[in-house]
Amino acid sequence: MQLHDVWFVLIAVLWTGYFFLEGFDFGVGVLTKLLARDRTERRVLINTIGPVWDGNEVWLLTAGGATFAAFPEWYATLFSGFYLPLLVILVCLIVRGVAFEYRAKRSEERWQRNWEHAIFWTSLLPAFLWGVAFGNIAHGVQIDAHKEYVGGVLDLLNPYALLGGLVTLTLFTFHGAVFAALKTVGDIRERARRMATGLGLVAAVLATAFLVWTQAHRGDGASLVALVVAVVALLAALGANRAGREGWAFSFSGLTIIAAVAMLFLTLFPNVMPSTLNDAWSLTVTNASSSPYTLKIMTWCAGIATPIVVLYQGWTYWVFRKRIGTQHIAEAH
Repeated sequence: MQLHDVWFVLIAVLWTGYFFLEGFDFGVGVLTKLLARDRTERRVLINTIGPVWDGNEVWLLTAGGATFAAFPEWYATLFSGFYLPLLVILVCLIVRGVAFEYRAKRSEERWQRNWEHAIFWTSLLPAFLWGVAFGNIAHGVQIDAHKEYVGGVLDLLNPYALLGGLVTLTLFTFHGAVFAALKTVGDIRERARRMATGLGLVAAVLATAFLVWTQAHRGDGASLVALVVAVVALLAALGANRAGREGWAFSFSGLTIIAAVAMLFLTLFPNVMPSTLNDAWSLTVTNASSSPYTLKIMTWCAGIATPIVVLYQGWTYWVFRKRIGTQHIAEAH
């Protein structure tokens, strides 16, 4: 296996980790409006992800940086062609971080309500737009002989990509509902479980349609295995949630995301951005990669730094592993 193949796999792992981790905190952000009944319950939901949401975004920064260094042509075409949706995602992530930090700075109801609106919308929009973006990457876009995207913004809003956006939105919200049930106690836990059942059924229908479409378009034997794992894991998550086994439900919902993202990358390889104009103009792991020396240096750096980051983040989750409820929220909030 060549180093550019190794880095394609590593970037796939980074994006998978990002969607697994950021997926549930996007979902919890959406649930602050759908599940919480008052300010105290919204505070409970926010506190379930408060210690970890910013660490989850490290995976996005690392994935973006790795793409830039390992596959500069991919990075350039992706970020120039998808400029507007990626800019919207970036703005949402900035506002979302500010909302988490500023919401409790003042006690006025209007102040907190406005920041809660911001948390909801800046969780919902990226959850949808990431699906649209990766749907277009997997399906292919209009890339010319100069490796430049020549389509428009509206070309990105095709039926396949929009379905991908609905899949990530519903799947992340389901993942968040399962996480909320895992991390809370009392009535909010029970309601989170009931809501997860409905969300999971919707996500199952949409995800199955999207993955079958993907398999029919570019799939092979390996991607078919990933498709089956994703569907079975989602059904298992629904069963575990119904049985009140939140830990297993969260594990299976996470496995669903892992298998679904893996399937997209399996159908993509050896391309990194297929061209719908001419297959010969597609960006591949070969023509879009950096020099072998650059990839070699990156591999050494990643081998040293990655275990440290993973261990630190795992320790963070262990420290903040206990459940919380409305009784843990100070009255002043």
